[in-house]
Order: sequence, then structure tokens, then C-alpha cells
Amino acid sequence: MTTYQEITLDLCCGEGGGARGLVRAGHYVIGVDIDPGCRKGYLRSGAHEFICADAMEVLTARWFLDRFSFVTAHPPCQGYSKMMNCQPPEVRARYPRLIAPMQPLLDAWGGPFVIENVVPSPGLGELRDPVCLCMHMFDRPGYRHRLLEAGGGLRLEPPPAPERSFTKDRTRVNRECGWPHPVPTARAGHWIPGRFVSVAGHERKKPVFSVMEIDWMSDREAVAEAIPPYLGTWIAGQLAAWREAEAAA
Repeated sequence: MTTYQEITLDLCCGEGGGARGLVRAGHYVIGVDIDPGCRKGYLRSGAHEFICADAMEVLTARWFLDRFSFVTAHPPCQGYSKMMNCQPPEVRARYPRLIAPMQPLLDAWGGPFVIENVVPSPGLGELRDPVCLCMHMFDRPGYRHRLLEAGGGLRLEPPPAPERSFTKDRTRVNRECGWPHPVPTARAGHWIPGRFVSVAGHERKKPVFSVMEIDWMSDREAVAEAIPPYLGTWIAGQLAAWREAEAAA
């Protein structure tokens, strides 16, 4: 019988990009999503269970939350994204913004958690002191950025930026992630060899699936909304290092 070090609740789980990485790191992962269509893809990721439910209702059920040692949450990103800049108020109102309502519920639970979302449009950010991760930090051919808020005592340490010589390297440092972006990114839907892939939901299927390292999802939009498995593995590694440091303190 396998003994799992972490029992992880994966809220707004989609089809399991992050879940696969957590499973690879030895977590027992249970996903929750309000969309029943996610079930098949999510279980293909290697995650252990899928529950079709409202994440906000799950967060109010302390008897259920207390089954878990770790929580990850991926609330819908559309309401925070830069596309909101050009949308009228009635359109903006269609998109849920769940980060702020989730935070006090996760705080009250008290265990370690991570909330993941996009770099928001100005004025729409709700994550508290997040770190920014970029695919390029993990030696992948893309600059897709994601913000991660850690709570419950957990701290995240992003990979250190490489040293640069300002006399030889005139590559501009990206303001979001703090890393230089030396290779241009192809325009979404028009990828060409030698450029980084844009994962924006409109790229040709093969390069997006390849750069995201996702081979079990059939829907390109599901891939575009996911985080790649290696980010899930990185989160698991950060959690393990934090637990080790806590135990040694």
C-alpha cells in the first residue's frame, strides 16, 4: 500500500496541468471543478479523484478541508486578464473574480496553500505578495508568466535571475518576471522555428502542446488555461523544502 506524503486539494482544477506535476512529486491529488467536462481530462493527468463541485462551497466545508495537507487553487483568470481593458462593464461582470473571496477561507483553514493566476490588468490584481514565474526560468521555449501567492506559512523562492553583462548583453529585462527575454515570441497562431511559442489559445496545436508538455488534453483551450506539469512539480518541491525547514527549526 502506497503512503502519500501530501494529500492535495486542487481547486478549479481544469484538466490537470498542475496536478500531473504534483502526482509526479508523490502527492495524492483530488481535483474540484464546477465543469463536469473536466473529469475525463483531469483523471487522464494521473490525478487520483475528481469532484464536480463549486470551489467556494468546498472551501466553506471545514470537515472536508481538514482531510488535506495542502491546497492549490486556480481560480478563473478571465476577470483579471488584460483583455478586460477593452471590455465594457457589462462584459466584465460576466467573469467571476474568486481570488479575494478564497483568501480568507484558506487563511482560516490554516494549512499551506498556493493560489495561481495570470499577471493582471492594472487595478485588477488581488493576489498578496505573489511571485512571478516564467517558462523561460525552467529552460522552456516560452515566456508565459504566472503569479503564485503562497499562504499558511509557505514561502516560494523563484529561480534566481541569471547574471548579465550590460556591456555585452543589451537584452531588456522583463518587468513582470525580472528575467531577460533574449528570444522573440511568435505572434499567436503564427509560430515559426527559432521563436518562442505563444500559449494564448490561438496557436497551432502541436507547438503549444509541446511547449506546455501536455499530451493528454484534447482541447487547445484547456491547454491554454493550464499550467504546465513542471510548474506543479516545482510547487511540490518548494513545499517539501519548506516542510523540511520547519521540521528542523
